Amino acid sequence: MSKKVLIVGGVAGGASAAARLRRLDEHAEIIMFEKGPYISFANCGLPYYIGGSIAERERLLVQTPKGMADRFRIDVRTQSEVISVNPQSRTVQVQSRERGLYEESYDELILSPGARPIVPDLPGKDHPLIYTVRNIPDIDRIKEKVSSGTGQSAVVIGGGFIGVEMAENLKEAGLDVTLVEGNAQLLAPFDPELAAALAQEMEQHGVKLLFSQRVQGFRSLDRGIGVELADSRVLSADLVILAIGVTPDTAFLKPSGIELGARGHIMVNEALETNIPHIYAVGDAIEVRDYVHGGQTAVPLAGPANKQGRIVADRIAGLNSVYRGTMGTSVIKVFDMAGASTGSSEKTLKRLGVDYRSVIVHPSSHASYYPGASAIMLKLLFTPEGKVLGAQAVGYEGVEKRIDDIAVAIHFGGHVSDLTELELSYAPPFSSAKDPVNMAGYAAENIMAGRVRSFTYDQLDERIPENSVLLDVRSDLEHRGGHIPGSISIPVDELRGRLNELDPAKEIWAYCQVGLRGYTASQILRQHGFDVRNLSGGYKTYRQAQFKPAPLPGGDNDDNGGGGSKSLQPAAPIVKEHAVQTAEAQHAPSAPAAPSSIDRELDARGLSCPGPLMQVKQTMDRLEDGQTLRVQASDPGFYEDIAAWASMTGNALVQRERLAGGVIEAVIAKKAAANAAASALSTPSVPSLSADAPGTVPSGDSASTMVVFSGDLDKAIASLIIANGAAASGRKVTMFFTFWGLNIIRKNASPRVSKNRMGRMFDMMLPRGSRKLGLSQMNMFGAGPKMIRGLMKSHNVPSLEELLQSAIDQGVEIVACQMSMDLMGIKREELIAPVRSGGVGYYLGHAAQANHNLFV
Repeated sequence: MSKKVLIVGGVAGGASAAARLRRLDEHAEIIMFEKGPYISFANCGLPYYIGGSIAERERLLVQTPKGMADRFRIDVRTQSEVISVNPQSRTVQVQSRERGLYEESYDELILSPGARPIVPDLPGKDHPLIYTVRNIPDIDRIKEKVSSGTGQSAVVIGGGFIGVEMAENLKEAGLDVTLVEGNAQLLAPFDPELAAALAQEMEQHGVKLLFSQRVQGFRSLDRGIGVELADSRVLSADLVILAIGVTPDTAFLKPSGIELGARGHIMVNEALETNIPHIYAVGDAIEVRDYVHGGQTAVPLAGPANKQGRIVADRIAGLNSVYRGTMGTSVIKVFDMAGASTGSSEKTLKRLGVDYRSVIVHPSSHASYYPGASAIMLKLLFTPEGKVLGAQAVGYEGVEKRIDDIAVAIHFGGHVSDLTELELSYAPPFSSAKDPVNMAGYAAENIMAGRVRSFTYDQLDERIPENSVLLDVRSDLEHRGGHIPGSISIPVDELRGRLNELDPAKEIWAYCQVGLRGYTASQILRQHGFDVRNLSGGYKTYRQAQFKPAPLPGGDNDDNGGGGSKSLQPAAPIVKEHAVQTAEAQHAPSAPAAPSSIDRELDARGLSCPGPLMQVKQTMDRLEDGQTLRVQASDPGFYEDIAAWASMTGNALVQRERLAGGVIEAVIAKKAAANAAASALSTPSVPSLSADAPGTVPSGDSASTMVVFSGDLDKAIASLIIANGAAASGRKVTMFFTFWGLNIIRKNASPRVSKNRMGRMFDMMLPRGSRKLGLSQMNMFGAGPKMIRGLMKSHNVPSLEELLQSAIDQGVEIVACQMSMDLMGIKREELIAPVRSGGVGYYLGHAAQANHNLFV
């Protein structure tokens, strides 16, 4: 006896179940209901039809009712909405455009109603210029608006997968696009540091981003629609895409007795059976088992929905297939970049209270010596015992295949050691001999074996400066180009010879660019008796995590509901720049127009920072004054690094452009005189004991120098207040401490060092550190300084020591006069860590370029 099977919903899960069931049972009567006009359409492809990547609308229609009928003998009834289910009589009630209201009986029922976009109950929610994205009619309306010429700007509300894809494709269609997200990041399945890379990619392609903003309502304007934000601003646009999430479309099931979860999802077991016999459910409307942790979850993805449809068909046909759960493996295209994830994120693990470890690596997508390699940021999460819990990756090439490899490992209960042992395909155009997945496994194994202790960028706030040293082991050039505030610089290649500059009683927090040199440094330090930990993912991850969307200009609100509302949208982004003048480069020599010819080409693709900059410097050194270099690099940080480098060295950044595939191209014109000065600074005659400040000759338009001769507390406070204020206003400040001023930057508990008789005499007379300084007037045998410090504390004025640390953190360059140190017998070990020693020539070089020069 043949079965009569009804399927509610004709897209991913429903269509998959219908086709599979027919292949297994030629005699079953299969009826499929779809409340829309189309079945089995590519809903994941809808945004790409707007952007033009999918040019023909028909390509979205994977199957048609006639096609299903002809090939599978399935009775497909479109524009037929199932409005209720009666399990007692085994019937469903259908509201059909063609047949009206009627009932249909079933032997087996498959529910695949999907999820519908959330429309919050806000004023103006029914405005005709608000669109959602669920089906073909939705996308047809958006396409018509965009193609009509009346849609020139759009606001996308929601930074999930659909919101990001719609923002990208509306931008590709030529619209001005602003994306508003209520959380502090895009794409909740990703952890913040990886989501930041995707957000930056969007912003660099011209999408304006507003994070941590709530929409309060909508209003009509003379032209378009106004989006009211919680901070009282109003965004104006020609259309709004509402993409804040989805909710299961299961309201019609509430009277049926079918068990629903707290958020309305259908509850099923591993056979995808509901609590009522002969009723199954699949797709976005169901709760499933979390494959990693075993709890309940809901993951609205097409891949799981199709698999579930197939399994339900197996069950009805008598096969014992089961659905073991989902890991949420997914990938998204964001312009030229891709982001992929599988398993649990760090946020999820914290929420569940799961003990875990993490590691971040930055390998190349394929062999770095083969052209076109680009960086991948790969994060691996695992238990203390090594079981793999999840992974995320972002990059321009090869991202999804690495996450797929790790998803397979998770599926089979994989350990980090399994990742090291995976034998993955290799040839230079496709991978490296040690694949990024292997490298993540190696890094995780090192942590588990205790060969390295790591810390993450968000743990920097937990560091106690008095008990630790933040150590940058990159080159001085890299450090001057940007560093974590409060860090000292000792390049890893110099580390063995400079161990005496580190206090073995303090914990060393080491970092490099991506983690590899930091690991090497940590092994050196550990084997010399230091307590050391290494920053996972390095400065590159730290810097990426600091990304904040650029503020939107304007801010005026249109309170009259008319057309005068500010759009709050900035001009289109500079993707291709000529005569670049960035914030960092605004005082560099003016750049010439784009050159008609290029004197030298440099391919730095595949190199990670600082490789591209080092290659640029070496090549520029061989050029003549006025000659030009065109360089291509794939390291994402190169876009900003090359501008900072050009400013620092005095060369002219003529052109900067983002090419396809994440390649950054820059043209630099050599300025010999300026370059020579910069080269002299990059190799000073007196070694830099700390490069906490950039160390470059400042520009007169925004530079101040200060000679601090006095060792009086009041004068020291005054000098540091001025320095902090100047630094906060954007000035490059250099403070040159000489003679008695050296006492300000002496450690309050100076170490014992060997001195000659004159040095010992000065040591007895001089105050030991800033806390022992007296006042120039009214010292009163030490009572005056205590009174001043008490008054400062009661009025919430920072102490001298706090002012000094604040100045260092703001990039104020602290220089100790080497001549004064030699005369007074003061050793480098007696001074606070982030101090550069220099002579009068160093000071005069800075003073000549400054327009403020003070003597205290």
